[in-house]
Amino acid sequence: MSTNGHSMRDRRPEGVRFGKKSALSLYGWQMQRRKFIELLVGAGLAWPLAGYAQQSKKIPRVGVLWHTGSAAEEDIYLTVLSKALSDLGYVDRKSVILEHRFPAERPERFRQLARALVESKVDVIIAVAGIAGKEAKQASSTIPIVLVADPDPVGNGLADSLAHPGGNVTGLSLMAVDLSGKRLGMLREIVPNLSHFAIVVDPRDVFSARIRAGYENSAKAQGIRTQVVDVASPDDIEPAFAAIARDGFEGAVVIGPMLLNDRIRVGSSALAHKIPVLAGVSEMVPHGLLFSYGPDIPDYFRRAAGYVDKILKGAKPGDLPIEQPTRFKLVVNLRAAKVLELTVPNSLLVNADEVIE
Repeated sequence: MSTNGHSMRDRRPEGVRFGKKSALSLYGWQMQRRKFIELLVGAGLAWPLAGYAQQSKKIPRVGVLWHTGSAAEEDIYLTVLSKALSDLGYVDRKSVILEHRFPAERPERFRQLARALVESKVDVIIAVAGIAGKEAKQASSTIPIVLVADPDPVGNGLADSLAHPGGNVTGLSLMAVDLSGKRLGMLREIVPNLSHFAIVVDPRDVFSARIRAGYENSAKAQGIRTQVVDVASPDDIEPAFAAIARDGFEGAVVIGPMLLNDRIRVGSSALAHKIPVLAGVSEMVPHGLLFSYGPDIPDYFRRAAGYVDKILKGAKPGDLPIEQPTRFKLVVNLRAAKVLELTVPNSLLVNADEVIE
């Protein structure tokens, strides 16, 4: 049927007239458009997923609460700790972020910095000094805390026991048999006329009281008179040794982190006033002390890195026993002995782990 000479099949709206060839062309364009959109969608999904995978691999953050005021002052131990962690695969700023904090021996700064580390949500806190462990524990009961050379973690209320610490604290303790008597015996081998002994101590360090008492008891048992000499700041070190020399002491011991940190001034003052001085920490000896006998403190930092590794891999700190010293190190300074005009007997030298000549 036709109208005005046109068949009904030709009556199409304007703009929709196309032949078979045009229809195939449109179909091809639609298929290409669909593939393009699928590529965009696929790429759009891939990019966020890749970003998510990178973000999900969280780099652990380890806070280290030191004792002194700078990295330079902690150089010996900081270097040992960093290497020990690196040997276990934890390279700073690559596979771990180390947040070092230096309280400069100020009690209020220990508290502030411990709280700041907790608020920043670090994964583990390494507490170097006794007061660092105390403040870290008060700041958090959940973030794992690794003690380094804490004087008495059980007595200080940081752990239930050494074998089963419980809670969030583990690490290494200095608590061991009292070595004061053995050290005094060694000093008497070098200074046979030892009768008056000075106990040089930082009165601000509450953890030194037990060590001081050990020396007082051991000296009394050996018939040696003792006197406590308080050194509350680095500026008090030289005047204290001047007074010790003036009052006729034949020997002395230095106790406490502040005196360890200022070991150069301690050693130079001891030599300047001709005072034989012993210590429990070998890092003090090269600067002018006569000898040391005690735990290997750098090794404590190596072992602390092992605790961090276990905790970051899922171990609970309360299940990791707190270790005590198992090896004691004797270091003798023959250079200091020469300045002091003393002779170190061979019985000590043959048993020394290190002799400074």
